[in-house]
Amino acid sequence: MIFLYNIGLLLYWTGAHVGAIFHPKARKLVRGHRGALRRLKQAMSGRGQRKVAWFHCASLGEFEQGRPVMEALRRQHPDVFVLLTFFSPSGYEVRKNYAAADFVCYLPLDLWWVARRFVKLAAPHVAVFVKYEFWYHYLRQLHRQGVKTYVVSAIFRRQQAFFSPLYGKFFVRMLSLYEQIFVQNSESLDLLGAVSIGNASCSGDTRFDRVLEVAATANALPQLAHFAAPNQLTLVAGSTWPPDEELLAELMRKTPNLKLIIAPHEVSESRTLGLLAKFNQPALRYSQWQKNMEANLAGYNIFVVDAVGFLSSLYRFGAMAYVGGGFGVGIHNILEAAVFGVPVIFGSCYQKFREATDLVRLGGAFSVSSPAELHSVVSTLRSNSRLREQSGSTCQSYVQQHRGATEIIMEQLSRAMSS
Repeated sequence: MIFLYNIGLLLYWTGAHVGAIFHPKARKLVRGHRGALRRLKQAMSGRGQRKVAWFHCASLGEFEQGRPVMEALRRQHPDVFVLLTFFSPSGYEVRKNYAAADFVCYLPLDLWWVARRFVKLAAPHVAVFVKYEFWYHYLRQLHRQGVKTYVVSAIFRRQQAFFSPLYGKFFVRMLSLYEQIFVQNSESLDLLGAVSIGNASCSGDTRFDRVLEVAATANALPQLAHFAAPNQLTLVAGSTWPPDEELLAELMRKTPNLKLIIAPHEVSESRTLGLLAKFNQPALRYSQWQKNMEANLAGYNIFVVDAVGFLSSLYRFGAMAYVGGGFGVGIHNILEAAVFGVPVIFGSCYQKFREATDLVRLGGAFSVSSPAELHSVVSTLRSNSRLREQSGSTCQSYVQQHRGATEIIMEQLSRAMSS
């Protein structure tokens, strides 16, 4: 099985190099991984006697889940050297200058000789992987070196490789290499128990702690408070993809008095121009407005955020929120909107996300599958202020009730750092 695992990784890496010829994201991935060990060696040579805490996140979403733990560790152990690694360019490019980390780099491919070299250079005191990160050779090398290794905010489903009757034992072996597996829910804990994994506990999801921190300090673009007139409502749409934008464009054509702040998932000039073409009505881009902040915000119904780093703060300007991704592999983080006490709307592919299924059941969130359904939900929420307030309150209460995962995780992690 290890042979097949290694072959699979090599095939993936070969495909990434071929893809780099045609796709900018693949090109960034390949270039970013090149020389990672050399850069790591240079960075670690200057750390002195400081203990190293290594955090690995696949991408930006996992970073946001790991961030509360990283920052709590920094507060409790101010002398720690924080090493942060990413596998994807979408995480690295946005957070390569993250202030709470001492060094940020790509994690090289999980081949045994590479993993051995990386762990030797990094020499971590503890290692923390976030959510879905299970790399056999890295885990094995960390275990061999006696490094206490954790995974936080993990979630398991019966369809995953760990529970396959054919090859599940190989992947379960990875899980035994962790000091502790912190899972999001009791279902995950039960699944692990069924394959005799006892080094697991239910801590909850650190995303709840993160969005509460963001809501308490949200201050981005305060001028957008004047985007809508007192008699108008604003819909904030975040992390949208083209299928989401088709629905939103139709909604805006049918609802002329509605204001829309939209932040697409991918930001590029071609992507933004395509988005504007869909709406085919006057819209103000953030990049244009930034050059002339005297522009009359109230004169536009659509504000396009063609920049990254603002979305989690922008939901506070909405009376309703729409979160994209629900017509693809799954919705993006709805908690970023729910924490501000607004009803949340998303597409039909949301069943893998516990918070989404919970909030639909509780009446705080609404799933739509067509332009007509989106128009109906938005029209109902606009006309029925009591329903809108009740739904928003349900969302906000749900977030508050699920806080505290970071504190649970830090009880063990802090002890490990002090040992």
